[in-house]
Amino acid sequence: MTNIPIEGILLPDEKPNHESPGNWKEYFSFSTDHKVIGIQYLVTSFFFFLVGGIFAMVIRGELLTPESDLVDRTVYNGMFTMHGTVMLFLWTFPSLVGFANYLVPLMIGARDMAFPRLNAVAFWMVPIVGILLMGSFLIPGGPAQAGWWSYPPVSLQNPTGNLINGQVVWLLAVAISGVSSIMGAVNFVTTIVKMRAPGMGFFRMPLFVWAVFSAQIIQLFGLPALTAGAVMLLLDLTVGTAFFDPAKGGNPVMFEHYFWFYSHPAVYVIILPIFGIFSEVFPVYSRKPLFGYRVVAVSSILIAAVSGIVWVHHMYVSGTPGWMRLIFMLTTMFVSVPTGIKVFAWVATIWGGKLRLNTPMLFALGGLVMFVFAGITGIMLSSVPVDVHVNNTYFVVGHFHYVLYGTVTMGLYAAIYHWFPKMTGRMYHEGWGKIHFWLAFIGTNLNFLPMHPLGLQGMVRRIASYAPEYQFWNVIASLGGFLLGMSTLPFIFNMVISWMQGEKAPNNPWRAIGLEWLVSSPPPVENFEEIPIIISEPYGYGKSEPLTANFPE
Repeated sequence: MTNIPIEGILLPDEKPNHESPGNWKEYFSFSTDHKVIGIQYLVTSFFFFLVGGIFAMVIRGELLTPESDLVDRTVYNGMFTMHGTVMLFLWTFPSLVGFANYLVPLMIGARDMAFPRLNAVAFWMVPIVGILLMGSFLIPGGPAQAGWWSYPPVSLQNPTGNLINGQVVWLLAVAISGVSSIMGAVNFVTTIVKMRAPGMGFFRMPLFVWAVFSAQIIQLFGLPALTAGAVMLLLDLTVGTAFFDPAKGGNPVMFEHYFWFYSHPAVYVIILPIFGIFSEVFPVYSRKPLFGYRVVAVSSILIAAVSGIVWVHHMYVSGTPGWMRLIFMLTTMFVSVPTGIKVFAWVATIWGGKLRLNTPMLFALGGLVMFVFAGITGIMLSSVPVDVHVNNTYFVVGHFHYVLYGTVTMGLYAAIYHWFPKMTGRMYHEGWGKIHFWLAFIGTNLNFLPMHPLGLQGMVRRIASYAPEYQFWNVIASLGGFLLGMSTLPFIFNMVISWMQGEKAPNNPWRAIGLEWLVSSPPPVENFEEIPIIISEPYGYGKSEPLTANFPE
């Protein structure tokens, strides 16, 4: 047996492999290789990210002036609905599943996911969802216009009278997306529980794996509720059932319970993998061990557990009784405890470290700063008096986008830059990466920070026209939105040129720890010639012994 430090030394007798195990045609095939599927997820979701961004820029263009003078109100409502739908169901969820697909088997010493064919089927359902949603623009009456939450009775309206309309297509797409995510959750949980390398106990797993594991447990328990609610609403629209239709004796508030029972925990499904990314990136670029590994790991499970008892705080103004408001205000505030543990651990890791402000570290630091701000406004919104006052205003929109863009997308960019050499075998251009960061960081704050004073002043969301006193902050927000859209250009240029012509990457350019950095860049098809045997603790920066693994000779 050969003792291999995790600092990036090659496996015995292995030469660097800078060529992909396949060719470009693999990425358009029904591949069962988890790495190919991971990149399929990432590229597909980024395409839809650009589509959702175009919708957002149209919305911000409309809001430059108080009058509705850019697009028809029906078109505006459709783009408003599709922007939220695309960014959630076709960008954040699939992109994070893509990273998890690529990294989890490598990080735990497995050759692939537990169910490779199921993994491939789950991915190919995502383009179907995208085709359905984009195709709904061609249906008479246009796409769904009830917002990404589709509350009845608004979502039960059918002005065209057609059986197939934009809302029906939207619900069908959401149901398919839900089935795909449930399939993925079964696969991830099984892989992490049953396929870890010998010696890798739960408390030797990387924190990204802990985060994915916690997020996918939420998917298993929460997602069936949203999928069931979408199917029931679809039946109300198509065959005349009366689950949520008040005109037929249905209860529209019940849909809110179905929706938010999953859709608030869904925020943790999205944010937990980003927390895992932060926990991987900060130690590498601080050259220090992660502070409080075990506590950070347990905090992920605690967040998953508490996430199931917070959903009613979205329904304070939906006739919720006072005793229920109080309970869910307290449970929502309690989520800040395990989250605060993570923030404390990251700050303690960074504090006094030998910081390397490479692009991944910049994006991680930017994401952390904006997450702390989002957490402060989140605590405010958990309080009943504040939430009742700013409910349905741009204050909520600003908070939500600081979470979804300021934290999640910035964290995704950190991950893309950090693992880009491993995925492609090429180095990206650091200068273009830093230009991308500063444009994105400034654009994010210019876009979403003004939404908070707008909400406090009383500007409601989901409108195309507004009172003139709100114009100042809307102009700043729109200019920030346009800058944010422009920030993707250096990123696309950097990724494409670097993947095609970038300098060849060593197996471990960042001197990182983790099994994924032991194999070649990009990794071979089945990851490891021999399954490694883990023999030391994780996150060993600064210790006398680096994290090690045994590989049979």
